[in-house]
Amino acid sequence: MRAYIGVGANLGDATMQVRAAAEGLRALGTHWQCSPLYRTAPQDADGPYYVNAVVGLNTSLTAPALLVSMQAMENAAGRERPYRNAPRTLDLDLLLYGSAVIRSPALHIPHPRMWERAFVLAPLRDIAPALVPNDRFAGVVDQVVERL
Repeated sequence: MRAYIGVGANLGDATMQVRAAAEGLRALGTHWQCSPLYRTAPQDADGPYYVNAVVGLNTSLTAPALLVSMQAMENAAGRERPYRNAPRTLDLDLLLYGSAVIRSPALHIPHPRMWERAFVLAPLRDIAPALVPNDRFAGVVDQVVERL
C-alpha cells in the first residue's frame, strides 16, 4: 500500500530530527521518497518555527500497525504531549494510506486537516503532484512556507 506521512519538528535540532525520521521511515517500506524540507510558522500552536516534509513509501504494514511504528519513532525522539499542538521534537502524521478512508478513535485517514495546511500540501505536491489538485492547493496559498 502506498502511504504518505507528514514529518515535522520544532524543538531541538528540528532539521536533523526531520531528516532522521524520514530515514527511519525508509525501514517501514519500499519505494521511499522524501520531499524537500520546508520551514513554516506554527499553525494553531505556539513555539519556534517548524521544519516539515512528507515521506511516501510502499508498505506491507496495515494502517494501524504503521501508526504504532510511527508513534514508537516519536517516543524515541522524546515526543511529549503536554497539551494539544504543543511544540514537539518530532511529529509524524499518517496523511494517506492508498485510497483508504478510516475513521476510528486512534486513526483518521485521510488526515482530517491535511487540506487546510500548506506545510502538508506543498511537500506532498513535490512528491505526488496528482494528489494535490490545484483547487485544493489554492486554498492554502496565503500560508507562508519556505523551502529550505
